[in-house]
Amino acid sequence: MSGDKPDTAGFMDRRDAARERLDGLFGAKGGKRKDRSAWFDAVYQTAEGDAAAVPWADLAPKAELVDWLVAHPGEGQLAVDVGCGLGDNAEALAEAGYRTTGFDLSPKAVEWARQRFPESAVDYRAADLFDLPADWGGRFDLVHECYTLQALSGDLRERAFAAVASLVAPRGRLLVLTRTAPEGSTPDGPPWPLALSELGRFSLFGLQRIDRHPYNIRKGERIIAHVRDVWQRAG
Repeated sequence: MSGDKPDTAGFMDRRDAARERLDGLFGAKGGKRKDRSAWFDAVYQTAEGDAAAVPWADLAPKAELVDWLVAHPGEGQLAVDVGCGLGDNAEALAEAGYRTTGFDLSPKAVEWARQRFPESAVDYRAADLFDLPADWGGRFDLVHECYTLQALSGDLRERAFAAVASLVAPRGRLLVLTRTAPEGSTPDGPPWPLALSELGRFSLFGLQRIDRHPYNIRKGERIIAHVRDVWQRAG
């Protein structure tokens, strides 16, 4: 496993090469559930232990998540990290005091996360967002969703809203981090950033937005619009 970080030149060179390779794999541009699922698993399987080959792996928790957790620490409440990948966000949730489950579609991603954090308190699981364990319904006090929705399109994206919302317990909160797109635009993904109005779909599943924080991330010369949305289910 490569030990270098995303701010090193060699890391970014390998990441650019990986993106080009991954874009050529079947399922990279969306499609049916089984095709997209196979693509995500292939990303981790073909990375061969090099995090540079996982385009969304920052090897650190998202800054907007860390900032939010400073003001909203856990006191033993249950949290789940949707699409946990290599585990950095799940670890941040656990460090903030939440009893945390991190799940990912790819068993390889879960194995990798466990290897990176061998002493972790996080319960890492391989699980499918569209076929979740029955006892996870309405279970979690905090649901963290970062970049999963924007990685899906069409029918899968619509179904993902319901699946993510189903995890939120009564009086529980949903914290969403995502890229955003102008209203009425048609992003050429992946990823497919969300219009702010699209996030309103969570209201169809018993959630009410309680906070919204737009922010930008700079990637070289690009400035990429994001939002941190917080939703809550009534008790």
